Amino acid sequence: MRDKITLIGAGLAGPLMGVLLSKKGYSVDIYESRKDMRRFKLSAGRSINLALSSRGIAALNEVGIFNKIKPWLIPMSGRMIHDQKGRLNFQPYGQSVEEVIYSISRAKLNQELMSLAESTGKISIFFEHKLLGCDFENKILHFDREEIKFNKVFGSDGSNSIIRDQIIHNTCASFIHKPLGHGYKELTMPTSLTGDFLLNSNSLHIWPRGDFMMIALPNPDKTFTLTLFMPLKGSTSFESLNNEDRIKQFFKTYFEDAYSMIPDLVEEYLENPVGKLASNYCSQWHFKDTAVIFGDAAHSIVPFFGQGMNASFQDCLVLNELIDKNRDNWDFIFKSFSLNHIKNGYAIADMALENYVEMRDSVNDESYLKIRELELKLEKKFPNRFVPRYSMVSFHQIPYSEVYRRGKIQFKLMLEFLSKDISKPKLYKKIESLLPILK
Repeated sequence: MRDKITLIGAGLAGPLMGVLLSKKGYSVDIYESRKDMRRFKLSAGRSINLALSSRGIAALNEVGIFNKIKPWLIPMSGRMIHDQKGRLNFQPYGQSVEEVIYSISRAKLNQELMSLAESTGKISIFFEHKLLGCDFENKILHFDREEIKFNKVFGSDGSNSIIRDQIIHNTCASFIHKPLGHGYKELTMPTSLTGDFLLNSNSLHIWPRGDFMMIALPNPDKTFTLTLFMPLKGSTSFESLNNEDRIKQFFKTYFEDAYSMIPDLVEEYLENPVGKLASNYCSQWHFKDTAVIFGDAAHSIVPFFGQGMNASFQDCLVLNELIDKNRDNWDFIFKSFSLNHIKNGYAIADMALENYVEMRDSVNDESYLKIRELELKLEKKFPNRFVPRYSMVSFHQIPYSEVYRRGKIQFKLMLEFLSKDISKPKLYKKIESLLPILK
């Protein structure tokens, strides 16, 4: 009989990790602070849409659930850019029909993963258990309603992780919290009078406006979820848009083509909360053979690369592989996961921040479009060697740190070529020497 595993957090990554552990013969107790979302409607706040790509799909396939959720997915093959005059410019994500990302409901996927976990017969989920503190030495978890003993604890308790705080307390780990100074607010674009989508349903729509932007993701009910990203404070900010007239004028000015398609704009804007955005960097993700953190608890990131869920799911796969190869050697498993995978968490956090600038500002820029055109041509010329950074992140399993490294090399080479610092033959030669063939 294997030791029971205690897991904190029944969000997306927690139940998935639980299922992977159960397949190895472990029994798992999952503790969640919220009510059971399958029985109670929970308050809004987190995005209702997520972008699912190859890393997340690989994890869902590993637990045998991807085919079941497939009918809920809406493929998005590229960005549809809306300029301030309402003109559209479609920018494909990749060069093949398979290179798409998928819009999916956060709640629906979360519910399905919880039900899958419980169906194993080896996993119990205890709702309305808020973790207040933990004692690694005595292996005690302090909840608001009881104390429990544990053998091993897996922390998937989000960006404000109690397990992470205790790891930091017991080690020399550093922790950096970087607020973006920007927030987000969600709105709804309903269906047309005939019950159809009002915008192209196979695109992620972006209204880039320099220091702020709005995006739209399609839903299965043929509505769109709109998300406005903007500074929290300042002349154009959530703080400044505080009455009906200002809200209407702002949307008429900057999002005129969408304005008429959001009938409940003012009511939703005033009612829906502003979510804050930040990146967390923690230098250690484990404590001895006692505790490990993953997902947002280890590396919460801003959402601009659509990798929050995908990165968390990949954490589960990395942990799963280490457990397979080093069965019950928990000290080595946790240490290896922490030491070797942290660089990937840091890399995707940095790339997500960079992608925000690209989405809200660069996508309509002439120099950006030239670089994008060139990288697609180079990918055709060197399909296994020169792959655009977005494609490496979204359509491959290449470690994020390697994506970041290669992406910098590729960008530098393209700038050198476009500025005529190097000729085409020299560019090709450098690509072959600096960028090994991807496996």
